[in-house]
Amino acid sequence: MASKLPANSKLDGIKGMTPALQGRLAKLGICNWQGLLLHMPLRYLDETRITAIRDLHTGEQAQVQGEIVHTEVQYRPRKALVCRLRDDTGQLVLRFLHFYPSQVATLKEGRYIRAFGEVRGGFFGWEMVHPQCRQVEAHAPVAEALTPFYPTTAGLSQAVLRKWISWALEHVDIAEILPQEIYSGLSLPSFSESLHLLHHPTPDTALRSLESRDHPAWRRLAFDELLAQQLSMRKHHARRRHQGAPALAPSRTLVTALLRSLPFTLTQAQQRVAVEICRDLEQPYPMQRLLQGDVGSGKTIVAAMAALQAVENGWQAAIMAPTEILAEQHYQKMQTWLAPLGIRVAWLSGSQGKKERREMMAAVENGVAQLVIGTHALFQEQVVFQRLGLAIVDEQHRFGVQQRLSLRQKGVQPHQLMMSATPIPRTLSMSYFADLDVSVIDELPPGRTPIVTRLVSDARRDEVLERVQHACMEGRQAYWVCPLIEESEVLQLQTVTETYERLREAFPHLRVGLVHGRMKPAEKQAVMAAFSAGVTQLLVATTVIEVGVDVPNASLMVIEHAERMGLAQLHQLRGRVGRGAAKSSCILLYQEGKLSETARARLRIIYESNDGFAIAQADLALRGPGEFMGVRQSGVPMLKIADLERDQELLEAARDIAAELLEKSPRAAEAHLARWLGHAEELVKV
Repeated sequence: MASKLPANSKLDGIKGMTPALQGRLAKLGICNWQGLLLHMPLRYLDETRITAIRDLHTGEQAQVQGEIVHTEVQYRPRKALVCRLRDDTGQLVLRFLHFYPSQVATLKEGRYIRAFGEVRGGFFGWEMVHPQCRQVEAHAPVAEALTPFYPTTAGLSQAVLRKWISWALEHVDIAEILPQEIYSGLSLPSFSESLHLLHHPTPDTALRSLESRDHPAWRRLAFDELLAQQLSMRKHHARRRHQGAPALAPSRTLVTALLRSLPFTLTQAQQRVAVEICRDLEQPYPMQRLLQGDVGSGKTIVAAMAALQAVENGWQAAIMAPTEILAEQHYQKMQTWLAPLGIRVAWLSGSQGKKERREMMAAVENGVAQLVIGTHALFQEQVVFQRLGLAIVDEQHRFGVQQRLSLRQKGVQPHQLMMSATPIPRTLSMSYFADLDVSVIDELPPGRTPIVTRLVSDARRDEVLERVQHACMEGRQAYWVCPLIEESEVLQLQTVTETYERLREAFPHLRVGLVHGRMKPAEKQAVMAAFSAGVTQLLVATTVIEVGVDVPNASLMVIEHAERMGLAQLHQLRGRVGRGAAKSSCILLYQEGKLSETARARLRIIYESNDGFAIAQADLALRGPGEFMGVRQSGVPMLKIADLERDQELLEAARDIAAELLEKSPRAAEAHLARWLGHAEELVKV
């Protein structure tokens, strides 16, 4: 018996596997035989049986066979190809609203065909709309297995995909790699058995379990994929332990002085995570810690303490934020806290004047600037640090992997602290952050008042205006947030500039401010400063105020077109109020009659909960992990088969087995990684 092809060998050297075909497969991410074998079906058709027309039922998917007894192109009420199919038990109408001349030729009267589609009741009895049809002989045998349908691309037919996947199943090595006891303990079938069944399911295989992906064969592949991900993450975690980083002794002077100067006391949760970070910074290998905390939980002061630990040891620290407004907020706050301690804080942004930017860059390069704060401008090539010991990335999910890596590469091997106010659900934390250490600030500072959320139809806008006026006349302040800056005919949303003018007309006695992302930095800063100082009573803004803005006197948030925003964004915006002792509210304005089911679900969740973790879990269920984390274009391999919600039990098992496998069978672990990740393994989150 000839030896089988290695699964990781390229798709060449085989008759019929042309360069053009390889190019089309490459568009699907298939570059070797293993990739082809793991290109799994989206759905299945049961073409293993013929159903008599008299036995059809509304709503079922069925295959019928018979003779075309009539074909015509109708023009009313709209153009359609209509055929009548007859078997020994009755007749069925086949209707095509979009069709080609070749289909008209195939469906000529007298032709014998098989049609597969969904049955529905029509004016003339049973009918199928746009069924799949093919000409057959009267006594042609039916398929022996369910017919798989695969994701494909232009120029690559289902028939070609099926042919080459079937070829690979026979000629490629798909033997087991890992010890059998791993799978027997989980009652999972073999790899070979699973692939054969999923690509060629027998007629007695339950179609529902295949399409819901809870069949044992699907679970086997899901487990293997999760295990490969866990192995990769653990390897990265272990590799970090062998890299050198500055061992930073605990701060005895600066952190103590900072805490004495604060007008508040740290919460127990803040103290706990500060200790965890301090211990990490003491180690001679780079820290990679994710600091999670809900909106307003006090992550910034913890970051400041970590920065002071680096500074007291003679190293620089950097804080990178995704927007200029948030970066400016960090700069102002750090100046307030750290300048009295003699710490030089530098500010870098892409919109700075050349002279100021040159001066700041020189201060960073010669080490005069001990803490550097900025946007993505921090990781540009011309920015040179003298001794970067700690890189802090705020709202980490907004930066791609390469951007975070670029900042870290500014130092020899600086410690890295990533902060996020978007809580990461446990399944995601176990999966995509398995190579990170995670700290959670799970309590809010005392004095924070619960925020009351209200859903209000756009038709009741006048009532909302009254609420705004009442809050401002009581001495409080309010936000009015709009999603767009310029007019969009497609979305027909209120623009922030129009809303600003309307609110100025509605409230001539109030001071109304306007801030959006296209204003010059000096203008934005002046507007925000006026609002922070209480000079401006109502601030009209785009979502640039989503993160970082802290005005305790603001007690009312109005969000226009809330149905257009994501859960995380709504939760972040809502968190801009409720920062003082006053009772605070968030009004979500939505367009009546234009709510999709998803938008309705989002608004219901944000209305019912103030818990960031509960909201994040619901957001994950609605959007999926790729969109939730913003990693679809970040270079992080996404899970193709496993589902973190459905397969949580398998994820737990994979996490435990990965640790044991790396210790006892490292060569088998490497082989498993090669099978599942291949070249992508190096792109797993750094």
